[in-house]
Amino acid sequence: MEKIYTDKLLSIIIPVYNAEKYIVETLNSIYNQTYKNFEIILVDDCSSDNSAKIIEEQMKSHCEIVYHLQEKNMGAAVARNTALTIARGQYVAFLDSDDLWLPEKTEKQIKLIEEKDGAFSFTAIEMIDDNGQIVKKKRKVKDKVNYKFLLHNTMIPTSSVIIDRNKIGDFSMPLRRSGQDYATWLQLLRDGTVAYGINEALVQYRVGHKSLSSNKFKSIKQVWQIQTQDEHINKISAFFNVVRFGFNALKKYLF
Repeated sequence: MEKIYTDKLLSIIIPVYNAEKYIVETLNSIYNQTYKNFEIILVDDCSSDNSAKIIEEQMKSHCEIVYHLQEKNMGAAVARNTALTIARGQYVAFLDSDDLWLPEKTEKQIKLIEEKDGAFSFTAIEMIDDNGQIVKKKRKVKDKVNYKFLLHNTMIPTSSVIIDRNKIGDFSMPLRRSGQDYATWLQLLRDGTVAYGINEALVQYRVGHKSLSSNKFKSIKQVWQIQTQDEHINKISAFFNVVRFGFNALKKYLF
């Protein structure tokens, strides 16, 4: 039976794991959105810190929050998929528990989706440190991204994505411990769907303690696995895609 989504409702999906340091700031960036028709699905992947208590306190004054505690730690992909089954909205947005949105982010994207009669939107980001200070200004994005382009580029940041499920239909993320976001975007664009970009930094991505160099080397391996295993691309084509992917990723982070 086809799932019926609540018209115009935006379901914001946040996997939570030991997020006590940033979760309130992240939630505040949602409360401050100019688009007000939303619900917040927080899926706790068995945090060992005070995340649950902080969320419980937030729920006292914010009825938009839906909290779900996983039975065991299963990773971000499972947490997001759990949230997708709970979510009621026509629109779904993804947000990491330490990233931030600028106030007009969701309103601008939903407006773009409606104007283009599209199904998928994303925005540019800027990078911040643990203290919220900008460490790298806007990473430019294209106004349109298709499947072929995404095979060799890192253009779509997870915390910037909004998807219209009335157009895309029900979907879930591949069960990977990492790289599941990239695999999902390929899956959704495979049939010719176009992702529409907004070249404005409407998301602040928190770099924090993450090592960009090690993450990039790891992502190269993930791209190879996703393209050859999930997308069944022949190894010669996948090799050239991965080389271009690595070059484009390096260029974005270093220049």
